[in-house]
Amino acid sequence: MKAASLTTWLLLSEWRARFVQLIVAVMAIALGVALGFSIHLINTAAFNEFSAASKSLSGQSDLQVYGTRGLFDESLYPRLAQYEGVKLANPVLEFTAIVPDKLESRNNHKLRILGIDMFRAANMSPDLLGVPAEDKLMDGLADDAIFLSPAAKEWLQVRQGDILRLNVGMQSIALRVAGGLTRARAGQRVAIMDIGAAQWHFQYLGLLSRIELKLDAGVRHAIFKEKLQKELGAQFFVAEIVDQEARVANMSRAYRVNLNMLALVALFTGAFLVFSTQALSVIRRRSQFALLRVLGFTQRQLLRQMVMEGFVLGAIGSLAGLAVGYSFAALAIKLLGGDLGSGFFPGIQPSLYLSPIAALVYFFVGLGVTLLGSILPVLEAVRARPAVVLKPGSQDSTMERLSTPWPAMICLSAGILSTQLPPIHELPVFGYLAIALLLIGGISLMPRFAVWVFSFWMRIVNGFISRGRLDAVSLMIFARLANAPNQASIALSGVLASFSLMVAMAIMVLSFRVSVDNWLEYVLPADLYVRAADSGNQGGFQSNEQQIMAALPGFARIDFFRVQQLVLDPNRPEITLFARPIDNANPGNTLPLIGEVMEQTQWPKDSRPLWVSEAMVDLYDYTVGKQVMIPIGNMLREFTVVGIWRDYGRQFGAVQMQLSDYQMLSNDLSINTVALWLQSQTTMTDAYATLQQLPFSDALEITQSQAIRAKSLEIFDRSFAVTYLLEVIAVVIGLLGVAASFSAQTLARKNEFGMLRHIGVTRRQILAMLAAEGTLLTLLGVAIGFMLGWAISLILIFIINPQSFHWTMQLHMPWSWLILIVGILLVSASMTALIAGRGAVSGNVIRAVKEDW
Repeated sequence: MKAASLTTWLLLSEWRARFVQLIVAVMAIALGVALGFSIHLINTAAFNEFSAASKSLSGQSDLQVYGTRGLFDESLYPRLAQYEGVKLANPVLEFTAIVPDKLESRNNHKLRILGIDMFRAANMSPDLLGVPAEDKLMDGLADDAIFLSPAAKEWLQVRQGDILRLNVGMQSIALRVAGGLTRARAGQRVAIMDIGAAQWHFQYLGLLSRIELKLDAGVRHAIFKEKLQKELGAQFFVAEIVDQEARVANMSRAYRVNLNMLALVALFTGAFLVFSTQALSVIRRRSQFALLRVLGFTQRQLLRQMVMEGFVLGAIGSLAGLAVGYSFAALAIKLLGGDLGSGFFPGIQPSLYLSPIAALVYFFVGLGVTLLGSILPVLEAVRARPAVVLKPGSQDSTMERLSTPWPAMICLSAGILSTQLPPIHELPVFGYLAIALLLIGGISLMPRFAVWVFSFWMRIVNGFISRGRLDAVSLMIFARLANAPNQASIALSGVLASFSLMVAMAIMVLSFRVSVDNWLEYVLPADLYVRAADSGNQGGFQSNEQQIMAALPGFARIDFFRVQQLVLDPNRPEITLFARPIDNANPGNTLPLIGEVMEQTQWPKDSRPLWVSEAMVDLYDYTVGKQVMIPIGNMLREFTVVGIWRDYGRQFGAVQMQLSDYQMLSNDLSINTVALWLQSQTTMTDAYATLQQLPFSDALEITQSQAIRAKSLEIFDRSFAVTYLLEVIAVVIGLLGVAASFSAQTLARKNEFGMLRHIGVTRRQILAMLAAEGTLLTLLGVAIGFMLGWAISLILIFIINPQSFHWTMQLHMPWSWLILIVGILLVSASMTALIAGRGAVSGNVIRAVKEDW
């Protein structure tokens, strides 16, 4: 009981003595835990809800058959329905339709529609059955009926019995809202129709999206799946529910992992701040520990006391972080949605679920980081000899091990080596490891840098003093910094970590944003873009409509595009196919080409050219000169990869080919996008007026290229909202670290200030010295932090981003932002040193040095 009372008394006394510094450390840990925990909660909730929504649409099937082009001939259905081992086959047509009243919202104007066979869906997908009115029970088979989920009804502002108008190609159709889908997931905007009516109204006659299979009891799924896949060939793929879940997970995995890593960056920064706080506490209390040892306190008791302090610090910070993280997750889902603005999980309303296991994991992560940041000061305090510690002037030897350069050099070398290692499961594990090693190595070398820099300046200042141009106080400033490098590095460790990471993220985000902006300027050269009503992979403009648009007056040039989705690997998300006019002799006029390009004279004879995005190189090994097979029409066609282009719009890959090649191979003459260049005398108002005179103008989505660029950058900023928040938090942690480190270090030097007052140094001179020390230390930290941050930004830009998202970018520096932050840090350091110095020199001069008598 006495030991427990003594431990509690020492703990509370220390908290009272340095309350502000400990609160700062707790805040750093809490912020790191809160970000990591909130991102985990949001990602888990969004993924689980999206997966559940996908399952509800897929029903209770054992296997699902898809076409690589998205749509396939329905003649496969009777073949599979009679296939040996199949108990039930359920045909499904899934597509999207344009809601004309929502066209102004651009990316939020499409309604997801499923065409089903009511009788088969009753046994396979009962959640998809609509609930008709009591007097119209056969509306499920009516050719004009559509059933809407609650979220779709709310979005469209319709009720049962209302008429809903949708665009089909260049035409508009009217459907009757016959009822609702009571079992649809919250936030899921989906509609259900009879499959025959859907094929007829939306021009999908004879086409299906997938066929769901229920197998007989006793049939081994793996063997059946392999056999069926072999018989169907490369034009189809057979998947299970777990395969679909894996595809959904792959869609957002890189984004989710990178967000979690960025959250851990904040926690990692907090660890350095904890180290700084605990180390300065040890320096200040070394004589107290030595006295306790002399009075009978054992090493084990002292170790337990220090570990207890770190444990309490970490426990409070982690618990606070869990509470803040849950609150932040709820707020982020409300404001940004479950995808944090990324667009990976549209149309869902996830509900947060507090997993006790996840909460414990993040609690122990925060606690472990705190104890890790405390371990070096704790070990030094336990191993120190009382007789040496009681002697004044030995404070800088506290962290003597920091001055050893070899561990730091090993970390830096290992970090550089890690940058050359490949990703693991398409994740940049070694890239993040390199960042951690560079930070540890750079911070560990701080004592060496401090000695080199301040010793050099001390010699220069000494020369000025000898010539009478400076006073002795100037020499004392540099002498202190040069001869107490360990304390300087301790004070700067948290600042250096936060500033370098802030610099790295600022450079990376600006580089990415500028690269995207430049890319948009390149890929959107036309003045106007006109899109037809989106009906899955079907084109909108038929031949006669294309002729009408080609004859429009006031336009200098009109290009037609065909865009559709393809599946090359059932375990990966779809890729995008662009068929458009491309200048074979100089494709760089049309595409943002990078790297090696095969000249037209080098193309293989009778070969069709294909230009692929960077992601296709990483994910499918589509290198320049390689012969590849792409599903066009009803079979696989051979193409030659002749160039690689940069694409920031499609993370999972895209290919571009000549429109003439596509139309010849597929016999599909429809297109769904038109690019228009205005003549010099044509105004934008004139162009809109001309397009509005078209007989099918109500079915057009007309967008200016500038508006597309602005919207794209808005989506970019929304996607990186969490990254911006992390930058702000890094700055806040850095400022808190400056305040805590310098105030603790200043208060620990009361004896030194008392001795200076005895030899004639005035209070004003001491305060000026403290302000200069704070400014110079912060300048050194900023300089080294900038170099570290710049190196880390190179890893983020040229290693982590290509390995995570399969695209590259150019380096751009946010000089104005960095200069602003440097100025704030310098002012903060100087003011903190002054405020803390006023308290340190305000006491009685004799009392301040009485321990030295």
